[in-house]
Parts: sequence; C-alpha cells; structure tokens
Amino acid sequence: MEAMASQTVCPKCGGAGWTIVERANISGAEPCACRAAGYASRLEEHAQIPPLYRNSSFDNFEAPPGEFDPGATELRRVVNAVRSYADEFPLGPRPGLLLVGETGTGKTHLAVAALRRIIAKGFEGLYCNYQTLLNSIKAGYDPVSNSSDREAYRTALESQVLLLDDLGAHRVTDWVEDTINSIITYRCDNRKPLIATTNLPDPDAGSALTQRSALDKPEYRRTLSDHIGSRARSRLFEMCTVVKMPWIPDYRVRKAKKP
Repeated sequence: MEAMASQTVCPKCGGAGWTIVERANISGAEPCACRAAGYASRLEEHAQIPPLYRNSSFDNFEAPPGEFDPGATELRRVVNAVRSYADEFPLGPRPGLLLVGETGTGKTHLAVAALRRIIAKGFEGLYCNYQTLLNSIKAGYDPVSNSSDREAYRTALESQVLLLDDLGAHRVTDWVEDTINSIITYRCDNRKPLIATTNLPDPDAGSALTQRSALDKPEYRRTLSDHIGSRARSRLFEMCTVVKMPWIPDYRVRKAKKP
C-alpha cells in the first residue's frame, strides 16, 4: 500500500502543490506543474466524453496505409489541420471547427482529440451528442423533468468550449431549427468556441449533393442546411474553420482490424 501511495505523490513538490525557486538570490514559491496537470485531468473528467472516445488523440488516430493513396494523403492533411486548430487555440483565425464527412471517416475521434488538447491547456470543454442534447432541452419543458434537463439549454449556450457531435441528426421540425439556430447564433455572436461534426453534405465543403439510388438513378441528398436551417448553417460557416473529410474505408472497421 505504501508503494502505491508513493507513486501518486509528485517528486518535485512532495504533494504540496508548490515548489521553491530562487531568482536573483531571492527565494519564493510558485505553483508546481503537477497542479496544472491535475486541473486538466479534472476538466477532462467533467467534459462528458463517452467512454468509446475517452482516449482519442492525434497520436492514436488510425490512418489508412499507403503512402501514395490519395485518400490517405488527404487524410493526413486533415489531421494536421485539426491538430493546428487545437494547437493554436484560442488564437486561431476562427473560434470554431466543423468536420464534414461520411459516416466512418473518423470525424468524432479527431474532434475529441482536439477538445482534449484544448482541455489540457486549462479550458473547460463539454462533449454533447446533438440528438441527446435536443432531447434533454425538450425534456426541460416538461414540468416533471429534473433540474439537470432544465439546465441543458443554458449549458449549451455558456460552455466555454462545446463539442456538438453528429450535428443535424434529428428529425427536422420548426422547434429543432429554432433551437439550434439560437445556440449557434449565441455562440457565434459571443465568440464562444464550437467544435462540430456532421455526416450531412454541404456544397461549400465540397460535398456531393447527389447519390445513386437502389434503382441506379440520381437521388438528391438532404443537406446540412436542410436539417438545421439556412440561418444556423450560415453562422456556423462564419465562425468555423471547415474541414472536409476524405472518403476512406470505414474508420471503425479499420481500427477494429488492427492487431
């Protein structure tokens, strides 16, 4: 038991949280680096990142092999762009990041990797699944709902850094459109960082808006604007660096096959 306890004590400060330093023959105390590390760990615990993505990082992102594979080359460029956003935060050109791409391209992994790197700098972050968030906000209108549900809308507005995963994945109604528009507009107007992922195509992100149906006929794909409204979509593009994910073999399948 004593050996286990000794491993948790910082060797620099002995668990006090402060170290003695001398500058110009004057001694003083300054916070130990372990305090910042502990604070970041507590922030990550409160970020509500799902267990599946809790360890997502840029280092363990599984890119497909093939040095000369156009998809793999483009994916490496995407990873570097997302990493740069996180490394430059909060001094980058735009406060938000939007990842657009098909299912299984690794959007959520990269978004969480960016959020975790930002949290490690001492910023508060919160992961929200888009559909779960809307369900919680709607439940807040029910007088018998609990207080945490009634806080969902305010939390989406005020979180220092918000990650909205799977944006637009909800049945489209006027209420949904108004709610997401108010959240995105508020965060845009107040320069509150927003990281978002979406499977929905958008022409300005380079997405194809048609696909072949089962009868081999061109079929129109509903866009991001169709699902969240043109106002919310416009503000989202105003505040975010937009990154288009390349088409690659399903990320989850590829990662599961790795020995």
